[in-house]
Amino acid sequence: MSGTGLAALEARLRRDLELLELPAKPWVPERRAEGQPVLDVAIVGAGMAGLAAAAALRLDGVERVQVLDRAPEGREGPWVTYARMETLRSPKGLAGPALGLPSLTFRAFFEAQHGAAAWDALGKIPRALWMDYLTWYRRAMALPVRNGVEVALIRPREDGLLALDLAGGESLLCRRVVLASGRDGLGSHFVPGMARGVDRRFWAHSREAINFAALRGKRVGVVGAGASAMDNAATALEAGAGALHLFVRRPALPRVNKFTGIGSQGVVHGFAALPDEWKWRFLHHAGAAQTPPPRDSTLRVSRHPQARLHLACPVTGLREAGGGIVVETPQGGFALDFLIFATGFRVALEERPELALLAPHIRLWRDRFPSPAGQESEELATSPDLAPDFSFQEKRPGECPALARVHAFNYPATLSHGKLTGDIPAISAGAQRLSRAIAAALFVEDREAHFERLVAYDTPELLGDEWPEREAAE
Repeated sequence: MSGTGLAALEARLRRDLELLELPAKPWVPERRAEGQPVLDVAIVGAGMAGLAAAAALRLDGVERVQVLDRAPEGREGPWVTYARMETLRSPKGLAGPALGLPSLTFRAFFEAQHGAAAWDALGKIPRALWMDYLTWYRRAMALPVRNGVEVALIRPREDGLLALDLAGGESLLCRRVVLASGRDGLGSHFVPGMARGVDRRFWAHSREAINFAALRGKRVGVVGAGASAMDNAATALEAGAGALHLFVRRPALPRVNKFTGIGSQGVVHGFAALPDEWKWRFLHHAGAAQTPPPRDSTLRVSRHPQARLHLACPVTGLREAGGGIVVETPQGGFALDFLIFATGFRVALEERPELALLAPHIRLWRDRFPSPAGQESEELATSPDLAPDFSFQEKRPGECPALARVHAFNYPATLSHGKLTGDIPAISAGAQRLSRAIAAALFVEDREAHFERLVAYDTPELLGDEWPEREAAE
């Protein structure tokens, strides 16, 4: 990594910000409670979404922000933990979390170290290199991140503040909480119930840490047909799996990424304005078609002669036998040593201990919007029904007003806001929408203090000597 190149880029970024008069000067009145400083915003999660949200707030002059992540520095998010693709799916030229600043883009980061010719030669972005970029982004924007910190409970207080009780016993006070907690941030990864009766040593979810080296020479199965299924299958094969069986419920792999076909600023800025029935219709259609695995990921699996693709082959049962497991399907039973469920994620608020005091009051789409006939979807029905500022809303008005100060800036926000909270293409638009909404709310809440500042301000622009004295005209 070229430190000299990055140093020059960071100087250019500082100059860009200076020309734009950014970050805006801090303007939110300071608060204290019980002798303790109060954060304006606490962000849970220092992955891409959390960093983009923190940077947007900083640029808007919201100064007292703290980002919290339980992972060590450099291991936030999925990129070098459970993500197992070789490269990102997104085109390399997307601006991503750059917030409209050219010097903050991945391209600027890459070219500063390797040059324009290397950029032209680059195909897609290697996964670990994207993590390097996010680590640099955090440093370049001077974002206040605390690693190794786990939020155990979000606790509403009678004075309107929120307390974040940390696992180590510390408690932080804040006015707003942003949950930038990724795909499983409002629940957990999904595993079919049949797995619960089988010893845990025989299976894992693709979200979990997996000892792929231990699968060398073994019979491995993967359930699913998406990107995660292909990436985990490829990783097992590259680790030396003796046989790999990919179980796919559909009769054919999905081929068309529907949302790619309508990608535009209209979708980015207009989705949230759609009537509810149209939001549902768009996402149900795209979900029913399913996003195909990337071509490169699929080829990464198919080039191994010991890989077998079983279409129209749902897993109907699972049992232990002969020191391993048997996967039951309409095409017969398959004896395996290990099975990986690449079966996605689900909203399950009751499984998030930090939300224990809030979860019973959070309104989901199913609480007010019946699934249209023929468009039933558990994933959509359990999505949180969010306000325009990404905040939760109450099932029963008045029972938990603190929800208006907790913002879900994570993947389950998609039905309410579109794809602004988890994917690279529109993450800047999502972070700016969130930041501006929080800034507006803080200003309204502090209106008395701002009015007092208005009344007290007495710095004159005219000094009294601007108009020369003249004799009165005759």
